[in-house]
Amino acid sequence: MKKGFTLIELMLVVIIIGVLSAMVVPRLAGRSEQARIQAAKTDINSSIALALDLYEMDTGRYPELLDYLRTAGADTESWRGPYLKKKPMDPWGNVYIYKAPGEHNTDSYDLFSMGNDKKPDTADDVVNWGE
Repeated sequence: MKKGFTLIELMLVVIIIGVLSAMVVPRLAGRSEQARIQAAKTDINSSIALALDLYEMDTGRYPELLDYLRTAGADTESWRGPYLKKKPMDPWGNVYIYKAPGEHNTDSYDLFSMGNDKKPDTADDVVNWGE
């Protein structure tokens, strides 16, 4: 008697794997976009925010440009940076938008990513004001 799998048994295994992957793959497909959004939130509310706050503590004001977190501006004697090692880019490969003073945070700054659609003032923007 030969031992092995029959064609029917192999087909059953393939069908079972197909059914399982059909249930799992759609659930994982949206996770990459959720991960990008969370990474942008972390950058905006933690990493870049900390660098901006350190700059403000050293100089007494927020920088005019995010580039001043990596290289000193012309009139900054008390600059103790660099506060960031590289230019801050959002998870979609775009630079973060920074305004100081901010339109939404008038006592500090606005910092946001335009999100996946690369258009400002849309639903997928990740911002440092409101929810």
